[in-house]
Amino acid sequence: MDKQQIIYVVFGLVIILALTFDLGLLSKKNKKISLKTALIQTIFWVLLSVLFCGFLWWENEGGKGKQDAVLYISAYLLEWSLSIDNIFVFIIIFSFFGIKEKNYSRVLLLGILMAIVFRIIFIALGSELVSRYDWIMYIFGLFLVFTGLKMFSNKEEHDFDPSHNWAYKFLQKVMRVTNDAPDGQFIVKKEGKTFFTKLAMVVVMLGLIDIVFAVDSIPAVFSVIPDPSKKMLIYSSNIFAVLGLRSLFFLLRGAASKFDYLQQGIAVVLLFIGIKMLLPLLEYAGVNKLYLHLPEWASLLVIVFCITASIIYSLYHKQKGCPDDYVEGEEKNN
Repeated sequence: MDKQQIIYVVFGLVIILALTFDLGLLSKKNKKISLKTALIQTIFWVLLSVLFCGFLWWENEGGKGKQDAVLYISAYLLEWSLSIDNIFVFIIIFSFFGIKEKNYSRVLLLGILMAIVFRIIFIALGSELVSRYDWIMYIFGLFLVFTGLKMFSNKEEHDFDPSHNWAYKFLQKVMRVTNDAPDGQFIVKKEGKTFFTKLAMVVVMLGLIDIVFAVDSIPAVFSVIPDPSKKMLIYSSNIFAVLGLRSLFFLLRGAASKFDYLQQGIAVVLLFIGIKMLLPLLEYAGVNKLYLHLPEWASLLVIVFCITASIIYSLYHKQKGCPDDYVEGEEKNN
């Protein structure tokens, strides 16, 4: 068994054991997740991600291990910050459907597992495209620059309305849904017919909406790890970030409105990595003197600085017109 296979095996075992520990010891069915429990779970997933980074550093010999570890932690921090920015959308969806807090954990887990399946498919497809067509990286770079500019000047998450969302309209057409209280059930029988409950609809909606999130995050992670042969680093950074999203949701949902400027911080990161992906075009254009080669650690420093600065700035400044507490509607529905 070569080193690459060993890393895959270790990663698989870590995920299985971590999920077993998280669900079996830290979570209980139909129980509300306290702030303390959410903090423990968040620390658990972050620590696990850091330990896996240390394993990558140790397993590979010489400078390659250090390089892989830096690439992994950069991609992980980028995906983690993008996940934080998406929590507000999750809060609105739960509030819109009037889901009880005791069902949050199970619904989030199933939705996140569905999202992981989609991401594995997208990463495999992206790796194949990058390995076959070098120019696809420039398409990714242009897309990230466009997304960063749009994100910097827009607060579209505040205007998110599930009733007008494409995923909600699609599910309304293809699923027979009952508005009766689900009482923890995903499927119920009524008059000999099978109906999906609102819980089932939320699970599928979370998975489908993550497709939209992945449109931003997958090109971003390829900008940090452009080598398609390093799929393990891309898979692991994405999966660790997404799995930690459930505990992060419970930790931050009451303080989501405190991170008004996080989106701008993420926008700057996307602009930076998008421009970085486009820099080689200067060499092809014959402007060799302007061509800059930025090392891997430069991306890591930019990601850490922008996310940290945007969070700190958000704590001391609040955008006009933003609600004081995003979970007020949720409390009314429950």
